[in-house]
Amino acid sequence: MGKGVSGKDIEQRIFLIRGHRVMLSPHLAELYGVKLKALTQAVKRNIERFPEDFLFQLTWEEMRSLRSQFVTLENGKNGTSKRGKYSKYLVYAFTEQGVAMLSSILRSKRAIQVNISIMRTFVKIREFLAAHKELAYKLDQLEKKVGKHDVEIQAIFEAIRKLMEPPPAKKKREIGFHVKP
Repeated sequence: MGKGVSGKDIEQRIFLIRGHRVMLSPHLAELYGVKLKALTQAVKRNIERFPEDFLFQLTWEEMRSLRSQFVTLENGKNGTSKRGKYSKYLVYAFTEQGVAMLSSILRSKRAIQVNISIMRTFVKIREFLAAHKELAYKLDQLEKKVGKHDVEIQAIFEAIRKLMEPPPAKKKREIGFHVKP
């Protein structure tokens, strides 16, 4: 992957917001090695490249929710800033297509390498989800097949449970001398 950016680093910065997998502008600025302000300005100068299915701005409520869940929108190193702990501006959320478009306006070598890593991570996530969808479908099909044989399977489970039960306790013989009456 590109210059110290691992797939795991990227995966941890992908969120599901409004039904879209997105990356947030502060995280992208950090990964690309640019200031958040510079990234935001570049986007605003090229806003026609970012339709709403590529980019949207979070609401204050969404930012509060993310902050409380992940403490993710802190700015500055170690969550500190001269102006305060949290951003005064609404954060942008970039879909996969938005991240790809962002690479066309940020043209550094690092931006190219990071973007390649991000695209590979999005593909990996899609493949993972597709595999799980297929597994869920197969399980559903198996469940439908098994449903037809419910009585036989129930009998098998009952037999297994009986085999798992401990044997009946034998009457213990008492130790010592006993007088018969």
